[in-house]
Amino acid sequence: MSGNEAIARGAYECGVRFAAGYPGTPSTEIMEAFAKYPGVYAEWSPNEKVAMEVGIGAALSGAKAMVVMKHVGVNVAADPLFTVSYTGTNGALVIVTADDPSLHSSQNEQDNRHYARFAKIPMLEPADSEEAKTFIQRAFELSEKFDTPVFLRTTTRVSHSKSVVTVANPSTYEDRTSIRFHADKFVMVPMNARKRRVAVEKRMRELQEFADEFPENRIEINRTDIGIITAGISYHYAKDVFPEYSYLKLGMVYPLPVKLIRKFAGQVRKVYVVEELDPFLEEQIRAMGIEATGKEIFPYTGEFDPGIIEEAITGRKSARSIPEIQIPPRPPNLCPGCPHRGLFYVLGKLKVFVTGDIGCYTLSFMKPLEGLHSCICMGASIGMAHGMSKALGEKGRGKVVGVIGDSTFLHSGITPLLDMAYNRSDAVIVICDNRTTAMTGMQEHPATGLTLQGEKATPVDIAALVKSLGIETVRIVDPYDLKDVRAVIKEELIRSGPSVVISRRSCVLFKRDQAARRKPFRIDPVKCIGCRLCLGLGCPPISWKKAASKPFGTTSETKNNRREGIAAIDRNLCAGCGLCAQLCKSKAITEEEGA
Repeated sequence: MSGNEAIARGAYECGVRFAAGYPGTPSTEIMEAFAKYPGVYAEWSPNEKVAMEVGIGAALSGAKAMVVMKHVGVNVAADPLFTVSYTGTNGALVIVTADDPSLHSSQNEQDNRHYARFAKIPMLEPADSEEAKTFIQRAFELSEKFDTPVFLRTTTRVSHSKSVVTVANPSTYEDRTSIRFHADKFVMVPMNARKRRVAVEKRMRELQEFADEFPENRIEINRTDIGIITAGISYHYAKDVFPEYSYLKLGMVYPLPVKLIRKFAGQVRKVYVVEELDPFLEEQIRAMGIEATGKEIFPYTGEFDPGIIEEAITGRKSARSIPEIQIPPRPPNLCPGCPHRGLFYVLGKLKVFVTGDIGCYTLSFMKPLEGLHSCICMGASIGMAHGMSKALGEKGRGKVVGVIGDSTFLHSGITPLLDMAYNRSDAVIVICDNRTTAMTGMQEHPATGLTLQGEKATPVDIAALVKSLGIETVRIVDPYDLKDVRAVIKEELIRSGPSVVISRRSCVLFKRDQAARRKPFRIDPVKCIGCRLCLGLGCPPISWKKAASKPFGTTSETKNNRREGIAAIDRNLCAGCGLCAQLCKSKAITEEEGA
């Protein structure tokens, strides 16, 4: 199993029947795998804050609840997170945070171990799939034993790599849910919160003592000249290179087992702390007065591998290091037929400043489209467009466009759009409605009409929702129609006040939409004049062929004009969107007959 599949399996085996989350790499597959087990309830919530609140509600009613998100999602969920640390849980609550060292699919590389310390919540960190299954079960045990939410932290390598997992029959499900009235514990007004603050500190002292007895923290004594303290995937990297060294392998990374660390440090001559990202363990170990070597030799950024650890400790070039192989660059690109391509082609040509958001369309910042100019976090495009509009005043009229996807709009774009309507912005917002949460793998959301578990739901009418927020002008365009998109965007840019354009066409990979499948296009090599306009779309099926030694063709367009080359379309990649044909002045691009 992958680490994500193992977490889902471990939760199911220990009696978890309730889970909520929001999709985001590298955490997405946990919810997808869990939702397939019989008798469970699993939902995609509109955002991580809602998922957290849903999980808290389930836990307060006595259920075992799992809440799943990627690392930046915890930022969104932080408000309820910090207070549920005070209230505790009547059932059990485990929050899975999937961190992303090396930013494989994220806008930052934050280390969410700090959240455990900040919110005073214990955190476990598995090193492989077997531990992922075991640790999610340990997390629920901890939550019940200490009346606390518990973090389970994974990283991309644990989430997505596969290793052998021993499965077991699920425990007999015991329904312990009931309404419980406990206002002193659950109503966090100051007079109650002050008491619960004291309870949190008492719980942390108890957890500190428990950490030294926690069975997933273990000492492995081998050679005593070198001792390595580590956790998570870094344990396997170090063990692969230095199997003969001694190890303190931490399963609980907060609170730390102080007595165990002191005991281990007393058994070895030199201590190394091996951890990806921040010196979270190292700083606490040094604060104990223990001399340890860490970030002065190990990098602060990016994922580790066995070679990085070997080079850092030995000071010599490692044969295990990943070789530097020169391969042709292959930057990420929008898919052939992607509905975002036409929209961003137009925006790039209009030379407006486009505040972008999190989604597939973020890729349009690259050449040749160059149609997006900022990206901060989910929902920020709308607020930023409003802020730019107000700050620039008349200088910004007709020059700022905010772009956001349908799933992202429902995640965190509604409130900033309400702000735009309320405070009368002069920016244009484009909602890229491709009918799914495409970037993380086609997950459902409140506007798709289906839930995570495939049940029918009432789809949100995005246009009606936008109007209800106070946006008077709402236009709907087909991004496959370049002429209409250009005309509508230009009209809205000169309109006073806020307006919204909904760019509506299903993701080209959306299997439910058969209408998205079209005939491929071809380029007539005789008619092509080599103007390169079609190359400006950056569409993967379109390539450039250099001219032969003699001029191509004899048509009027090319007569007496030696072309540098012609464009060509790979029919096996073409999705038939027709954008290139709309740009071709020589009418050289047409649908393939009988395709």
